Amino acid sequence: MKAAPFAYVRPGTTADVVAELSRDGSKVIAGGQSLVPVLAMRLGRPTQLVDINAVPELRQLARDDGSLRVGATVRQRQLQREEIGAAVPLVRLALPWVGHREIRSRGTVCGSIAHADPSAELPAVAACLEATMVLTGGRGTRQVAAADFFTGALSTVIEPDELLSEVIFPVAKPGDGFGFGEFARRHGDFALAGVAVRVRTSGESVDARLTCFGVSDVPVSVDVSPHLRSALQMTGPQPSRADLVSALAEHTEEVAEDVVSTGGDSHASPAYRRRLISALAAREVSRAYVSARLSRPEERS
Repeated sequence: MKAAPFAYVRPGTTADVVAELSRDGSKVIAGGQSLVPVLAMRLGRPTQLVDINAVPELRQLARDDGSLRVGATVRQRQLQREEIGAAVPLVRLALPWVGHREIRSRGTVCGSIAHADPSAELPAVAACLEATMVLTGGRGTRQVAAADFFTGALSTVIEPDELLSEVIFPVAKPGDGFGFGEFARRHGDFALAGVAVRVRTSGESVDARLTCFGVSDVPVSVDVSPHLRSALQMTGPQPSRADLVSALAEHTEEVAEDVVSTGGDSHASPAYRRRLISALAAREVSRAYVSARLSRPEERS
C-alpha cells in the first residue's frame, strides 16, 4: 500500500513551521520512523507534511542550568553516542532498547515522545525523570510536565498547530541511580512490559520512582520509596543486589497488580504482564539503588 497524496514543505525557521502547521491537516515530520509506517498503511492521511529538519534552532543539544535540552530534530543515536548524553544516564540506559541502530540513527527523541506509543521507551523515561515538554505554536510557547503530557494511547496535549520543539531532562546528581529493563519477544520488537527507575539517596534518606510501560495506555509512575525502605530494613543499608532483589520481590507483586490496566492481547495476558513488571521492578530498583549508593562521593573515596 502507498501513502495517500500529500503536500510537502520544508521551512527554515520555527516561525515558518508554526505558520505551516496552522493549515488544516498539517503534520510534522522529522525522523519519520513512526509517521512513515502510519502513512504507508494509510492509518493517517495528513494533507501536508511539514519537514522541520532545515530549522537550525531545533538541532540544539545543550546543558543549561542543571538540565539537558534536546531539540526536536536531535537523533536518538546522537544522544546515545555524544558525551553530553551521559548527563542523563537513564536515557543512555534506555536508548539501546529502542528499535535497531538504523532506526535510532533517523528517529528523534522528541518524535518518539510526541508519538506516545504505550510500549515505547522514551515516553517512560520522560515520565520517570519528570521531564518538561516545550510546545511552540501560534499562541506562543508553553511548558508541560511529563505527568500532564500523555493523555492516552498515541495521544498527547499537543494541539494541531503546535510543535514539540524541545524536551528538557534534569541531569543526574551525586546520589542518583537509575535502572531500565524491558521484555520483548525479539530485540527491537515492541516491549510486552518494561520499567524505568530513578533512586535518590541523601544521607539516610532514600526515594525511588518507578515508571512502567507497555501495561497501560500511558506510562504509569509509582512512588516505590516505602517498598525500597522496607526491603532495606530487611537487608541492611549495603546489601548485595541479589539480596535486595529478593527483599523487593515481596513488594513488587503488589505494585504490578496496581499498574497493569491493559486488557491483554495476542502477545501476552494481563497476568503475564504483571509477572514481568514484578520481576523487572525488583531487579531494576535494586540496580538503581546500588548505582545511587556508588555515585555518592563518600562511597567512591
